[in-house]
Amino acid sequence: MKTDFVTNGRRIYQQVVEKMLVLLDSGDYPPGVRLPSERELSQMFAVSRPSVREAIIALEVMGRVTVRTGSGVYVIEPVGIFTDSMDFSPFELTEARVLVEGETAALAATMITEAQLEDLRNAYRDMVRENEEGNLTSERADRKFHEVISRATNNRVLMSTIDKLWDIQKHSPDVQAVHKSVCKKDGQKRLAEHKAILQALENRDVNAARRTMRLHFNRSLNALHDASEAKAVEVVRREVSERRKRFSIDRLGGASDL
Repeated sequence: MKTDFVTNGRRIYQQVVEKMLVLLDSGDYPPGVRLPSERELSQMFAVSRPSVREAIIALEVMGRVTVRTGSGVYVIEPVGIFTDSMDFSPFELTEARVLVEGETAALAATMITEAQLEDLRNAYRDMVRENEEGNLTSERADRKFHEVISRATNNRVLMSTIDKLWDIQKHSPDVQAVHKSVCKKDGQKRLAEHKAILQALENRDVNAARRTMRLHFNRSLNALHDASEAKAVEVVRREVSERRKRFSIDRLGGASDL
């Protein structure tokens, strides 16, 4: 009887998921088609049936297949995680990044390879170089840093999600304004936050990876609150100013009689 083993930091079922996704994306098994039986898939990938079963569960969670009791496993049309709409508030976006990227960093801490750690160090060095050149608001090295972490999870859903979150941020004027404000305010602090994340991953410390990633986004959340409060104060100030003009004695005339 075949049993599960861990190879290259990944469980067997995760490797089966990757191979099956290639088949699904290539069109070998288009939407509506029933997949081969569990036994046939086990033979196809030379793995145990429990591994195939776990892979099917993962694919079902990803929205790529559906299990019909007594009938089999069928391929379904993949549904995008996000709609084309960019109508997301900056608070929603930042909150999502705190949750998603915090857990992504925690998972990456258990799986990241030495090669990926070196890629992460290179991305950090690029951020330091940009900082030294005065290019404090560049997102190129920053995005590369976060993408390396997402790739280290070996989870295509997380990789796709984080990539999409960056795209949404790129098209969100409010988030862009806050991002630039935070980066300009204290470039060294930003570097220190990324250095802490890097060290947590180098130490393969799950809790530290989650904590440092969440703390990294804490400044952005606070800056969003400050910007939102300032905007609200300005709106009230304008309303009061307009009301003063509307209901002033000068406007009504007769001020000279007072």
